[in-house]
Amino acid sequence: MATVQVSEAEKVYILHGVRDDLRVDGRGCEDYRHMEIETDMVSNTDGSAKVTLGHTDVLVGVKAEMGKPRPMVPDEVHCCFAWKFEGRGGDELGMELSNTLYKVFNNRYSVDLKSLCISRGEHCWVLYVDVLLLQCDGNLFDAISVAIKAALFNTKIPKVHISEDEEGGKEIELSDDPYDCMRLNVENVPCIVTLCKVGHRHVVDATLQEKACSVASLIISVTHKGTVTCVRKVGGGSLDPESIFEMTETGKRVGKALHAPLMELLQEEESLGKKRQKVGFLG
Repeated sequence: MATVQVSEAEKVYILHGVRDDLRVDGRGCEDYRHMEIETDMVSNTDGSAKVTLGHTDVLVGVKAEMGKPRPMVPDEVHCCFAWKFEGRGGDELGMELSNTLYKVFNNRYSVDLKSLCISRGEHCWVLYVDVLLLQCDGNLFDAISVAIKAALFNTKIPKVHISEDEEGGKEIELSDDPYDCMRLNVENVPCIVTLCKVGHRHVVDATLQEKACSVASLIISVTHKGTVTCVRKVGGGSLDPESIFEMTETGKRVGKALHAPLMELLQEEESLGKKRQKVGFLG
């Protein structure tokens, strides 16, 4: 897991800056670093996106495969999250990421799971979401959530045509026309906002240096309407009730403001089609 060592003098400098709403890189406490988003990056997936947040790089691919619905919910599908992170603490970090992402995204409120049902109780689309961490410079959850939303927006699932043979059996035929596809409605897919408690204040999009000065963090997933769908505390320190309330209110405000420009950017890039310029290393 990526960590940095910060001297006592550096900690004092960072703490005083956060107290005065002026962080080391010039941002305010509620500001994100520069973010770059590219979609349709990986050809062998049904949807993909790469997000760069500061020096944190995340690549997400979505693959839709035909499966069988679970007996308890015969008209719904489910999502599976996989991760790849090499280095010390990778397994522990990967498990933490997977558990949080599953809780945030794998529910009927984030994605319309019923829209991916092909034949009730028999066939459905199962979404496999692969997360590849290319570089870590803090704030992984926020970057991954934006990348997942962008990749789901980019996902194109082939249309399915079902017919019956003479014996009453069902035959499934997938359209081979790349434009004859189904798109996912990602309007309700939440974005994660991570707030780190630094001194007596909290900051959004903490760097590794700021993270080293933080006693605890609050991970909050927020929809475009400002509705909180998941709250999780991480870190060894404690948070008092007043801090939790203030951090939650900040997360709601910042998360709600994040959705509109994100969707505008994704739609603008979509409208460019093949004319858009790919600037990432995979371009």
